[in-house]
Amino acid sequence: MPGKIYHAVGVDAGGAWTRCVICVLEEGRLRYAGAGLAESRGWVKGRIVDQKAVAGCMLAALRDAESLASVSAESAVVGMGGGLVRGANSRSVIQFGRLREIEQRDVNRAVERASRVHLQEDRMVLQLLPQDFVVDDHPNHRDPRRMTARRLEANVHLVTASVQEHECLVGAVNLAHLSVEETVFEGIAAAYAAVLPEERREGVAVVDIGAHSTELVVYFGEALQLASSLPISGDHFTRDVARGLRASHEGAALVKEEVGCAVVQGTGPNSHVEVPAPEGREAREAPRRVLNGILEARAEELFQFVHREISRVGMDRSLTGGVVLTGGGAKLAGMCDVAERILCCQARNGLAIGIKNWPSCLDEPAWTTAAGLAMYSARLKLHGEIERRSMGLLGRVLR
Repeated sequence: MPGKIYHAVGVDAGGAWTRCVICVLEEGRLRYAGAGLAESRGWVKGRIVDQKAVAGCMLAALRDAESLASVSAESAVVGMGGGLVRGANSRSVIQFGRLREIEQRDVNRAVERASRVHLQEDRMVLQLLPQDFVVDDHPNHRDPRRMTARRLEANVHLVTASVQEHECLVGAVNLAHLSVEETVFEGIAAAYAAVLPEERREGVAVVDIGAHSTELVVYFGEALQLASSLPISGDHFTRDVARGLRASHEGAALVKEEVGCAVVQGTGPNSHVEVPAPEGREAREAPRRVLNGILEARAEELFQFVHREISRVGMDRSLTGGVVLTGGGAKLAGMCDVAERILCCQARNGLAIGIKNWPSCLDEPAWTTAAGLAMYSARLKLHGEIERRSMGLLGRVLR
């Protein structure tokens, strides 16, 4: 794309914070241009209850990012998560009737047929991701084109979402004066930013821990094996601390983020933390071991859910690439230690990689999903340009 410059925009509308990242795609390379952050409003337990408030937060984050990037964004890729997003495997079979070479149209037909599943009312296919193909009973082919066969099977993973929630999210984006290029499962966006292709081939799980939802995706052999939403999120940690230390929700969040740890071992028996008190009352102290014990119990429960989901698809002993933690909840100290102990593999925080001039102040797991959404936007624009060039060449050939 010599001389052509595109702006790639990603919007991560989370339950606690709304983030926007703008990048510049020039000559096939992605460069950071600007980012914006706004406190989220209009969400309850991961669902939109006030569309205008959500749109206002998106617009505030977008304006900050546009100011830094010195551009005016028109469209964006938007993340979607929450308990109403689910994943499931599907397959299809097409018979050719004779031995012949498999063409691109055959692959498209097999994948499209696999997407024709009977969904419950208010469900839609959010994303369709091919896993592998079976060519005349020979499995595990990633690209069957130019092979000769009589029969082709396609195995795909479908990520489905609530139609109502999807329409609410898209409507909020439109109210923020943006058109939606595509909606992407937040776990997939986080993996897109933080996991290299070779790690996917080895087997890797990405756990995106947000304020009101946690998303899990598992890759093996470059193919998505599992996409799932978990019933435990960062807000559960905060509420546990609020109940255990008899503190306000805001005070519990402050204590958790500043001095909390998800591992009790190593905490001094005489160590105490200051618990914020309501106005007019003095702050009090609580044993640090009590705080960390509360956080460790909830972290163990979260990763036990992760382990059950991974075991369900037979990947519990196949995560050579380990587990990658993203989202604001991944910042809690000790989370990687708990993940390694329960999942029996290495764990690390997932940071955005592959974006030129990515600032160090954004080099934290909370920004990974927004970065992945911007990268996904760049991918769509790059593929669109390639298709336009191909059509232009075809037009010249046919004239």
